[in-house]
Amino acid sequence: MVRDISAVDTMTENVESFRQLSPSEFFYRNKEIAGFSSPSRALYQTVREFVENSLDATEVHGILPNVVISISREDSSNSNYFTVSVEDNGIGIPSNIIPDAFGRILYSSKYKFRQTRGMYGLGAKMAILYGQITTGKPFEIYSSTSRSNKIFYYKLSVDIRKNEPIVFEEGAWEKKTSWHGTIAKVTIEGDWNKRTRDYISVYVKRTAIIAPYADITLIMPKFNGEQEGNGEEESEIVCYKRVTDKLPVPPKETKPHPLGIDLEMLKMSISESKNKTIKDFLMKNFQRIGEKKAEEILKIAGIDFDRNPKNLNDKEIEALYKSIKSVDFISPSPDPLSPIGEELIKIGLKQVLNPEFVDAITRKPKSYGGHPFIVEAGIAYGGKLSENLDEIARDSIKGQSGPFIALLRYANKIPLLYDEKADLIWSVVNPDDFNWKNTYKLDPSDIVVVLVHIASTKVPYKGVGKESIAQVEEIRKEVEAAVQELARRLRKYIVKKRKKEEAEEKFRIFLKYIPEIAQNLAVFYDGVSPEERKKIAQELESTLKAIAEKKVKIIEEVKEE
Repeated sequence: MVRDISAVDTMTENVESFRQLSPSEFFYRNKEIAGFSSPSRALYQTVREFVENSLDATEVHGILPNVVISISREDSSNSNYFTVSVEDNGIGIPSNIIPDAFGRILYSSKYKFRQTRGMYGLGAKMAILYGQITTGKPFEIYSSTSRSNKIFYYKLSVDIRKNEPIVFEEGAWEKKTSWHGTIAKVTIEGDWNKRTRDYISVYVKRTAIIAPYADITLIMPKFNGEQEGNGEEESEIVCYKRVTDKLPVPPKETKPHPLGIDLEMLKMSISESKNKTIKDFLMKNFQRIGEKKAEEILKIAGIDFDRNPKNLNDKEIEALYKSIKSVDFISPSPDPLSPIGEELIKIGLKQVLNPEFVDAITRKPKSYGGHPFIVEAGIAYGGKLSENLDEIARDSIKGQSGPFIALLRYANKIPLLYDEKADLIWSVVNPDDFNWKNTYKLDPSDIVVVLVHIASTKVPYKGVGKESIAQVEEIRKEVEAAVQELARRLRKYIVKKRKKEEAEEKFRIFLKYIPEIAQNLAVFYDGVSPEERKKIAQELESTLKAIAEKKVKIIEEVKEE
């Protein structure tokens, strides 16, 4: 017998209650997805997020970065409380924007169609939120723009329920210098151990490699093997000095490419549009759509050119979207991208690692799903490279059988330190699959540093924590092509080096026998005195040495076919 469920039964059923979460409350409950999964990881993530902001606030605007990072234990009684301070000489933040810029989640200058280190407008605010929920202490910021004659100060926190800033203190005073930039201070719960110290120092070191135009100073507690502070704690200072005044070409803000939008984005663009006609809307809001292309799209969609975009219904917008996806477009403009450049990659690798061989390549712009990207790569070999490897690279090569590949991964100039084996880049350079030994002539004991940088308006990260790149076939092909080209250049160098060494060894052996050969040849000269024969032997010895040296030079100039 089947029981009927009456209205009364339905009314008495347990019903789930629903309510809306603010963005702040969501990330408060799910802080680990943004990289704040533990006190140790949180310290690293906090440094990273504020340094990214500082570098974007300088180099994008043509300013050579000066960045000072300070990590200090708050006091001995609260030994797990750390104050992280990051100072830069960037463009600064207008005073009226500061509270929202740091006290409102998903409020950011990052929401533009151009390459930036940050993507979501989350990072620094997640650090502020993490500090707030672990220590209860507010965030402090000092900032001044180049046009302002004042320095502004705020002490604030985030209202988690309302997703808005709570300002406790604010002030301003006249500038006595021409300083402009930002000083951000946040106190968080942390765990200062060897792993934390290593990851932060490696992050700064790898940043210095791809930003040789920056002055970066890191001040942090000296790790002595103990967690608790005992009175006055010693500090460790690491400095990376600027070695070039050349900056990467800054990205230009552009319109989105039609193939990079989805249906919801199209609907939002139409709802915010001020264009009078749908034809004008397409031409003014997207790159690669001129008059003819706009008319082609609208004809396929069956929409009049002069229709007001805001009068389109959902069915018509869907038809427009399908029409956009059905036509061919020129690839996205690379203007919003800011690659590091071959010269800067080589300068950085030489300065920090001091190898005997270094090279770099910047591939031509490509696109995936309407998003432009550029793959760059660098390679370093020999010299003092092995002694200059960082701690994470050393740990990475321990599990390899040789030759050993130390991988430096970057996305939009951000060093990626976690989840290496899950990354698209590792799947390409992995020595188990990439035949470094046989195809590229590396010895089993060789160590090679491979640097790969992906620049894009939309890096396909696997998560909000921005630590590994997802498998995208178009990007994978470019990474493979870049690494293979550099590996061929390295092979050419190694082959030439080995030929030179072989020639030098033959020359050394021949030199040992030249005096004896010269003396034996001098015997064939009849009717000469012993003194003359000795002189002839010396002349023969000099001639033989000259011939040998010329032969060695010819061998050295032999190129690999």
